[in-house]
Amino acid sequence: MSLEVTAKMKLGDFSLDASFTSEGRLTAIFGHSGSGKTTLINVVAGLLHPDQGRVAVDGAVLLDTAQGLDVPCHKRHIGYVFQESRLFPHLSVRHNLDYGRWFAAARRRYVSFDEVVELLDLGGLLGRGTSELSGGEKQRVAIGRALLASPRVLLMDEPLSSLDDARKREVMPYLERLRDHARVPILYVSHSLAEVTRLATVAVVMADGRVVAVGPTTDVLRRTEALDELRFESGA
Repeated sequence: MSLEVTAKMKLGDFSLDASFTSEGRLTAIFGHSGSGKTTLINVVAGLLHPDQGRVAVDGAVLLDTAQGLDVPCHKRHIGYVFQESRLFPHLSVRHNLDYGRWFAAARRRYVSFDEVVELLDLGGLLGRGTSELSGGEKQRVAIGRALLASPRVLLMDEPLSSLDDARKREVMPYLERLRDHARVPILYVSHSLAEVTRLATVAVVMADGRVVAVGPTTDVLRRTEALDELRFESGA
């Protein structure tokens, strides 16, 4: 599993000039609000187009401005899980999951419906409507839907931020199982040091649109300059 991301662009008064590489199963991008975390993963998704940049996933080049290459977002085969689950309210859990599978041609699928249901413990929810689900259950279904598209990379933008502490504790073990067993690199945006410490194999710390530290999570957390960017979580 390998990720290579470089992006340079200007959005109003904000400038992004960030670059990192990772071979981790779950790479966390974190920092203060407004540091450029979501902007950077939206470049990976193809939702934003930098002035200069390169994105490659496991050797597949999705963006290379130097070569004039910019694969459209719908052809990048990216899975995206947002802060809110964004499930279809008129569809059951089963049909929401089936919608994700519809995006993956049979020849490209590397995960089955049953594997995803088992991984995320969704069997008891399949016949339910989305209005019957808790916030944590909705996020598990959203993750399953994204995974069933057999994406090259799974992007997760603060997937726990809309949940209360109890629901976060409910979902966290499933994120660990996803990291350890899913056959896809995960790029995980968070402002929570606790989430990053527990989940990430590689940490990317951002500040003011730039990467200020990157490496194995335990190593990054030992670096004073990185910790300076993280103290906001505890109110320091």
